[in-house]
Amino acid sequence: MSGLGFRSLGTVNWYVNTLEDEGYLYRTKGSNGKRALTLTQEHATHPEACLPLLGLIAAGEPIEALETPNSVTVPSSLVRPDNFVLQVKGQSMIDEQIQDGDYIVVKKTATARSGQIVVAIINDEATLKCYVPKSDRIELHPRNPKFPIITIKKTDNFYINGVLLYSFREYAS
Repeated sequence: MSGLGFRSLGTVNWYVNTLEDEGYLYRTKGSNGKRALTLTQEHATHPEACLPLLGLIAAGEPIEALETPNSVTVPSSLVRPDNFVLQVKGQSMIDEQIQDGDYIVVKKTATARSGQIVVAIINDEATLKCYVPKSDRIELHPRNPKFPIITIKKTDNFYINGVLLYSFREYAS
């Protein structure tokens, strides 16, 4: 317990219960008759799974939102029915360590909290930006000072298509 930095058995129990509730662990009796924790078969044998790669997302000026269905291998913990992958095109989010060519895992949702990185659709064009709602407008902030803030006008057809969960990049092997 102290090796993991926990001071309380209650904290350890909370984490174990959460992992059990999420389907990662189940409780058994070990061969010696004592309690044991075992990885569920799904997570023990399939550490990776696939999510749909739906196309490109602009990290810069918005680009036309086109789907180009494919799939990408991701950790199985990210596989949920409402998650999908996009490939980043552009440099507007480099201060968030999101580079041109990176892949992002997005949770499909129509709402976001201020400061979350979102897939925003503006007049049928998609962009990846930091969502900043104001009392009288919505702003989409890049994370690169070389790019301008996008202010959503009342005449714009705007909606949030999802929030960023995870980003990764592939390196040549």
